[in-house]
Amino acid sequence: MKQGLNDFGKVGYNGPCPPPGKPHRYFIRVYALDTYLDGDYDKESILEAMKGHVVQYGEIYGIYGK
Repeated sequence: MKQGLNDFGKVGYNGPCPPPGKPHRYFIRVYALDTYLDGDYDKESILEAMKGHVVQYGEIYGIYGK
C-alpha cells in the first residue's frame, strides 16, 4: 500500500486542524481500485490516474471545530 501527501506535505494521517472559530466540514473519501497505482501523485493527477479503475467508493463527512 502506498499513501500520498496530505495537506501538511507529509505522508500519513494527521487529523483535522481547523482554525479557531466556526466549525469546518471534513470530507473523507475511500476508493477501491482494480489496479495498483505506483508513483507520486498530487490530488489532480491521482484522480486522473484512477479513472476507469474505481470498483467502489465511499464518502463520509464530519464537522469539527476548536
